[in-house]
Amino acid sequence: MPPSLLDTFRVLASFSPERVSLKGAPWEAYVELAIAQGLGPLASYNLEYRLMGGNAPEWVRDRLSAIYAGSANDNVMKLVNFKRSIDALEGRRIIAFGGASYAEALYPHVAFRPVLEIQMLVSRGDVDGLEGFLKQSHFRAVPQMEAATGATRVLSDEHTELLLYADYLGAGFEKEEAALFERALLMRFYGPSIYRLTLEDALVLQCLEHAQLGYDVPLLSFVDLRELLTGAQHVSGSYSHPFDAVLVQARAKAWKAERALYASVSIVEKLFPETREAVARAKPPLRRGTRELLDRLVVTPLSDVSQTRTFQGSERLRRLLTGGRRTLRVLENPS
Repeated sequence: MPPSLLDTFRVLASFSPERVSLKGAPWEAYVELAIAQGLGPLASYNLEYRLMGGNAPEWVRDRLSAIYAGSANDNVMKLVNFKRSIDALEGRRIIAFGGASYAEALYPHVAFRPVLEIQMLVSRGDVDGLEGFLKQSHFRAVPQMEAATGATRVLSDEHTELLLYADYLGAGFEKEEAALFERALLMRFYGPSIYRLTLEDALVLQCLEHAQLGYDVPLLSFVDLRELLTGAQHVSGSYSHPFDAVLVQARAKAWKAERALYASVSIVEKLFPETREAVARAKPPLRRGTRELLDRLVVTPLSDVSQTRTFQGSERLRRLLTGGRRTLRVLENPS
C-alpha cells in the first residue's frame, strides 16, 4: 500500500527517518504542504541523504532541493547580518526566541529550520534604545507591520525583519516576565547581550504563542515543539536534556497557559506518536470537560495534515485559550 500523506509527512519531518520507500506517495499534496509549512528543507535533506531518493519523482527532488538551497542561503544571510548588527551591544539582556534560537539549538543543520524573521523579547525600557542602536546597521521602524505581527516594534533593513516584543506575557505578569530574563541563557555567538530562554520557558512560551495566534501556525512550529519535548537529541546544545516536568507545569500555571500547553503538546503527540511519553510528562491536570473541548476544537482538527492549515475560527480560539489570562468559564461549563 502506498504511503499516505500523514506517513510521508512523518518520515520526511523526522531527524532520523527509517530507510523506507515512498513510492506512490501523494507527492503533489505533500510538496505543497511541505513548502507552505516550512518543512521543505528538512524533507529535501532526508530524501537526498537519508533515503537515497526514497523513490520520489525527479520533479519532487528538484523542487525541494531548490527550497533547501534557498533556506540555507537565507538563514546564513539573516543570522550573520544580525550578529554583525548586535555583536557590539553591551550591558543589555535581550532574548532571541523562535526560529533564531531554534535553528542551531534544535536542528542538526541551520538550513533545516527556515528563519523568516528574528523575534526578540525586550524589556519595555530598552525598546527605544535598541532601535536607536540598530539604526547604525540601517534598521528602520516599520510601524505598519506591528499590528499584523503583534510586535511592540518591527525593524527592517529591507532584508531582515526584527520583531521586538515587550510585556509579552501581558499586563499583570510583570514579575513572571522579569524572571524570564533572569533565567535566560547567554547566546555567545551573538555577543554579550543576546540570550535564549531556558528549555522549560521555551516549551511553555511556544504553546502560549500558538494560543495567542489562534493556532494559525505552520506545522514547522510543532516540529520545534517536538524537539523541545524530546530534549533535542540530535544536537548537543542548550536544549539537549530532558525538561523538568514540575517546572513546565509550574510555568504554565503561573502564566495561565495550561490549556495552551495541553492543546499544543497533544497535537505533537498526534502528529508524532513517538513523543507520547514526553507529552504525558508535560500535560497539565485539566478537568475532563476542558480536555474534551480542547481535543474537539483544537487538537483533532490541527492534527489532520490533509486539511487546510489555516485554522478557521482562530479569533474564537484565542479568546477561549488566552482570554486576557482570565479564568474561562466557557471551558469549565460549556453551554
